Amino acid sequence: MDINLSSPNPTLESVFSNPAQAITLDANFLIPPDRSRYAKKSFDFLVFQRIWLEPIFEAFPNLAIHEAVYDELVLPSVRTYIDTNISNSPPRLTIHKDSSLTAEEYMLRNSIEEKIYPLTKYDPLLDNKDDRGEVKSLAYIAVKGLIYFATHDSNTVQLIEKAEEWMTGLDNVQVIKMYELIFYLYKIDKSDNKALRMLYKYQYYLTSHEKQKNPEWGQFINAMEALYPVVDKYIN
Repeated sequence: MDINLSSPNPTLESVFSNPAQAITLDANFLIPPDRSRYAKKSFDFLVFQRIWLEPIFEAFPNLAIHEAVYDELVLPSVRTYIDTNISNSPPRLTIHKDSSLTAEEYMLRNSIEEKIYPLTKYDPLLDNKDDRGEVKSLAYIAVKGLIYFATHDSNTVQLIEKAEEWMTGLDNVQVIKMYELIFYLYKIDKSDNKALRMLYKYQYYLTSHEKQKNPEWGQFINAMEALYPVVDKYIN
């Protein structure tokens, strides 16, 4: 994914000002990235948990996933960790269930899904796994008025950011990207900076294409701080 440093994301500024807002997560925020085709190895879950998952759960008290995303979490270590956070008292993670929709909401959800899925790899008739979690999540939160969706998928980002142009019905949904929350954790000092740098490099600065398009870590931090000078007033 290419990093956009052309303008600030109002959603990130809003999250800095009030991290207790509801944020729905995509599966790629919870599953360790595997770019072993470009690197020597995939990301170890325990490392991912320590430097990313735990800081995210500590920073944001109102996280959720859709039940279709939960079904994607087949890696035992991930499923166990997520189940623990769901069963925690109080829960650190909630599940969006389509069964909670009213009849009117269900009809609206279906109409939004019909606009979204042709732009993805998901086919409702086949109910295939490709992009199913993203489509189900976006349709649900659009209907429920849950504004924020966090994802690392470039097509999902476009479904939201080009909602008017592509007529996806997601005009009121706002996207939060992984690199933005990497910066967030860096600014609030919730994770080890060297580890965050490693995660950033693995996700955004690994291939020759990425090294041409995206800034290296130091440049990234400097550029983000220039884009978001206002966030300093929200940091203790």
